[in-house]
Amino acid sequence: MIIKERYMQITYIGTIQTPFEDREGMPIQPTGAKDIQGRVIIHPEYEQGLSDIDGFSHLILLYHFHQCKGFNLVITPFMDTQPRGLFSTRAPRRPNPIGLSIVRLVERKENTLDILDIDVLNNTPLIDIKPYVPGFDAKTENVRSGWLEENQVKAQTMTSDSRFI
Repeated sequence: MIIKERYMQITYIGTIQTPFEDREGMPIQPTGAKDIQGRVIIHPEYEQGLSDIDGFSHLILLYHFHQCKGFNLVITPFMDTQPRGLFSTRAPRRPNPIGLSIVRLVERKENTLDILDIDVLNNTPLIDIKPYVPGFDAKTENVRSGWLEENQVKAQTMTSDSRFI
């Protein structure tokens, strides 16, 4: 199948508010943002889509790395010293700068979601929300983590630096 169109339109459905005003020094993954409080503000026209969301403990947030410009296909990621292919990393500077975080839902109040474990810049544009469902999302058999196998624990303490700014 050949797709002729190279562009699609994405509508922001809200914003993610966090305590991180500067990219440098913020957590690089939600595992390093344990108990960091944030808030998702959904635009009023999408509030009805939040019905039944309070039955979930965790949510998957998809968002736009809105302050990232450009990309390189080979980069040296935060948790390594060797150059790696961009698509084997979670680096924010990408052809389509879309990020993903799994957060804990604390409470819903109308069009506002109070969350924990958020690792993004304040006022990050939100693209979508999906419920985290372990039976769908948690893969535990035959999982390989490539070059991150030994490095993934570093995400608990490592913070962002200037390399992707």
